[in-house]
Amino acid sequence: MVGGECELAYGQHQSFYLRDRWLSKGLKHLMEDERFFYNKDSFELIGLGKNMLQSLRFWVVATRTVVEKFNNQQKKVHYITPLGNIIYKFDRFVQFYETASILHYELTKEKEPATAWYWFFNILRQDLISKDELLQLFIQWVNREENKEISTKSLKRDIECLVKLYTAGQSTFDPEEVIQSSLYKIGLLEEKNGIIYKKTGEIEKIGLTALMYSLLDYKDKKGLETISVDEIVNEEGLWGKVFNMNRASVVNALEMLTNHTVYKLSFTRTNNLDTVKLPSISAIDYLEYEYKRKVEALV
Repeated sequence: MVGGECELAYGQHQSFYLRDRWLSKGLKHLMEDERFFYNKDSFELIGLGKNMLQSLRFWVVATRTVVEKFNNQQKKVHYITPLGNIIYKFDRFVQFYETASILHYELTKEKEPATAWYWFFNILRQDLISKDELLQLFIQWVNREENKEISTKSLKRDIECLVKLYTAGQSTFDPEEVIQSSLYKIGLLEEKNGIIYKKTGEIEKIGLTALMYSLLDYKDKKGLETISVDEIVNEEGLWGKVFNMNRASVVNALEMLTNHTVYKLSFTRTNNLDTVKLPSISAIDYLEYEYKRKVEALV
């Protein structure tokens, strides 16, 4: 998204999934120069090929750690978001499960700019599907959504890249997977013999901080104080879709979050409607509080 424009986007990652250490490199250079991606010698400074640099530009925007805008001279620039600043300060190498889960959430919560990711987690219903069928279903959905023709090659690259993003690093036998993805550790996808398995999200791998962050972000966006369990299970951009959690796991996580020492949610269970009242703190302030606490505990 640039200057408020909104459109579905495909194939902008140049077929490179988000590698370990890329996010840290990108944020570091953008802190020093908001026009970094447009400088002729940037790829040499950062130690990446030109296509990889273009890919990194996509990933920092798609994970919402960076926002792309026009400056006063009508030139494109990249500003680090509050989320990007927190991740750079506390977990720039994406070592925490929670950071990987939050990056995943930001990628998948809205239709753009990572449209394939949004579709796979929010729209696609199958949890087990061949890669060929996955591509066909994606093509059909894109054709329904778009007024213009989108290259099948671009859509195929999206599917290939999506699968790699969640699986590169899982196997110790594939020499091509020496470079780990930043997101494989959350265990939401598996590929075996051309079959893609969408895995049920596990609370331990997603992390309670990421789960609360996503609820608070949804609250901030929608202007809500309460939310129903049905919404959390079924609504696009929430746990049941984005993390593929079943109702039992959702309820379990909510009960765990009622025990937070400071920012607890209240969970009311009735016969007709289970509702959650969220604490009065923004998603970003909550995340900073939790990461400060987490880092202090590690010292």
